[in-house]
Amino acid sequence: MTVSAQFLESKKDLQHFSGFFNFHYSEMEGKIYLEVPKNKIEIEFLYAHSLRTGLGSNDIGLDRGQLGDQAVVKFVKSGNQLLLMQPNLKYRAITDNVLEQKSIKEAFATSVIYGANINETNNSSYIIDISAFIMEDAHGIATRLKSKKEGSYKVDASRSSVWMERTKAFPKNVEFEALLTFKGTPSGHNIRSIAPDATSISVIQHHSFIELPDTNFKPREFHPQSGSFSIDFLDYSTPIWEPIKKRFITKHRLEKKNPLASVSEAVEPIIYYLDPGTPEPIRSALLEGASWWNQAFTAAGYKNAFQVQMLPENADPMDVRYNVIQWVHRSTRGWSYGGSILDPRTGEILKGHVSLGSLRIRQDFLIAQALMDKPFAQRDDNHNQMLQMALARIRQLSAHEIGHTLGFAHNFAASAIERSSVMDYPHPTLKRINGKVDFSNAYATGIGIWDEQTVKYTYGNAPAGTTEKEFLASVLEQSRSKGLRFISDSDARAVNGAHATAHLWDNGANAATELENVLTLRETAIKQFSVDNIRTGEAYSVLEDVFVPLYFYHRFQTEAAVKLIGGMDYNYAVKGDNQLVTTALPVSEQIEALNAVVNTLQAKALRIPENVLALFPPRAYGYRRGRESFKSNIGVAFDAIGAAATASEMTLTLLVNPQRANRLVQQKAMNTEQLGLQEVLDHLVDRIYKSTKGSDTYIGEINRTVQFQVIQQLFNLSINSQSISQTKALAFSSLKKIQKSLKRNKDEFSIFIIQEIENFIKHPENFKQLKSPKIPDGSPIGSFNCGFFEN
Repeated sequence: MTVSAQFLESKKDLQHFSGFFNFHYSEMEGKIYLEVPKNKIEIEFLYAHSLRTGLGSNDIGLDRGQLGDQAVVKFVKSGNQLLLMQPNLKYRAITDNVLEQKSIKEAFATSVIYGANINETNNSSYIIDISAFIMEDAHGIATRLKSKKEGSYKVDASRSSVWMERTKAFPKNVEFEALLTFKGTPSGHNIRSIAPDATSISVIQHHSFIELPDTNFKPREFHPQSGSFSIDFLDYSTPIWEPIKKRFITKHRLEKKNPLASVSEAVEPIIYYLDPGTPEPIRSALLEGASWWNQAFTAAGYKNAFQVQMLPENADPMDVRYNVIQWVHRSTRGWSYGGSILDPRTGEILKGHVSLGSLRIRQDFLIAQALMDKPFAQRDDNHNQMLQMALARIRQLSAHEIGHTLGFAHNFAASAIERSSVMDYPHPTLKRINGKVDFSNAYATGIGIWDEQTVKYTYGNAPAGTTEKEFLASVLEQSRSKGLRFISDSDARAVNGAHATAHLWDNGANAATELENVLTLRETAIKQFSVDNIRTGEAYSVLEDVFVPLYFYHRFQTEAAVKLIGGMDYNYAVKGDNQLVTTALPVSEQIEALNAVVNTLQAKALRIPENVLALFPPRAYGYRRGRESFKSNIGVAFDAIGAAATASEMTLTLLVNPQRANRLVQQKAMNTEQLGLQEVLDHLVDRIYKSTKGSDTYIGEINRTVQFQVIQQLFNLSINSQSISQTKALAFSSLKKIQKSLKRNKDEFSIFIIQEIENFIKHPENFKQLKSPKIPDGSPIGSFNCGFFEN
């Protein structure tokens, strides 16, 4: 087939763009024609996609500025087609043996992600229509909406278009955009709540073609104690006696101008740019928190190597040339996150992109408002302490999320070692002085000692006469000598986690001790809570919402303390480092934690004082309950018993967790002096069922509520598929003990409990847990998870 050499000449309205790839835009056709130089055929480059505009829903998770996938790709010519092919980098052969390399390439599948007919061939280039590629749902928006049960959608071509506002060309990258309109039938609440017309959802999708970095970047070996993220792949050219899986950390390229100097400026500093759409005083707080990282780079031997500036006017936040801190709005409070575009071959970070949820700062403000004693008794502008606590959190959040984009993972053990890292999730550290809450030390200021060590491992340089391997080993040894530990995500989660010091949103070296402190602070604040915790003219329904984070103020420290029960102490140890590998916690620490956790189930902790309840009328018109409000089982009235049920269910779900129970069984089998599941259940039952006096009082109803929650959890434990047989037997035995102990009681509730247990024993297959009112949203407190957005 002869390809026209005058194809572009026939287009009268072309707008020309010159850069890494030249391209041409036809306004009349709404198409982009890409020039692929003949000398770039089979030459690899990086392709990345992202969202310039978002949906505005934390639950759906498609945010403004969200990075998507990235891939090394190349154009391959076949007949009259150019194919955009993605090589398989999961399996490699790093060798000079060309045939060995070929054998790996032929052994594993590649992916062709686009194909286009050649419209024109000239002396130097092939011309193809790239429009259809730009208009594809590369970000998987329709798939996400379907998976979230929000509806079935697909791109409507008639309402979609190549979008030229930020379609640009630069010497080392070209940027394309498309306005995509998704037509569909909404089925979820979230999509209806955020879209002006939920049958038609429009977003702007961004695509980047990026020149791959040169080969001068030297990957750095990953170590499980380094605190760094990693990439990995299988290298089939590896000698049989060495590991086939290769692991390297992710990091920006950073080199000293003077490699021999102990402290030197960087050849190219790492610069992060803040979204100018960020308002004050948040803007200044984010700039300050971000700048903390320069302290760590200075300690690693660099001068002014990390900088923070405002994003230049007219710069595109999605442009790969800019590391960006972006202020993101959603309809509900949610996580912030840090993502990266990186070179999949080496782990080199090319672009860091931080997304900070704008509503999260308000939660810290609300926490402070609830804890203060009558803040608005004298005047309604007395908000400075609340604001300062919220800004302190946002500084830490800025540093935290940037840390992810520098290549660093969460370190949830840091809060147990004098708040040694911004990569932990911090709970406010508060205390009472002269009857008032002191907010001055709510959050740490500045970078932590762990952060300096992980920057040193990731970006530091070996001194003269020392190999990199020796240098990295010395950094890890230095961290250990300072008592620093690194424990990350999966070991910190409350439901199945067991680590003694790695927790989310906790404080202190001992989680149980801190839980008692938190309960005391919470108790005092609840007693002092009054109408003066809101401003004049605000609805009493606002006061109820202010009370939410106070009533559940102990939730995260409870999660931390419960992990000590059946808990373990361990490290990401390697042979030869002389670290503790693993051990069960001392029985005394577990019993202390058990007492503290069961204290959260006492009526003293769950009871809301009557004078406070009198402040919570049915919701005012226009102030409906939301996801961060108390829920009610009694209609329009505030459900004080339901609040106790919610809080007790929260604790019991964590305490009577099948995996924790199984661990306790094994722990006792290994050491008869240790705490076992039977002791835990006996302690729980004795404390909760020890008294039925005052059964006709408010306190009595709270006690009965917790008692019912206990048998519900025991029912669940005895039939749960994750429970081992010994766990099921002990749960069943505890139910029988409860039944026996209540038979001497003649009150109606005891008779009801006895009957519930009898019915369960006869027909366990009929059990369906009666759920308490749903607990209001909690994480992320203050300013999510964070979570690292992995690409």
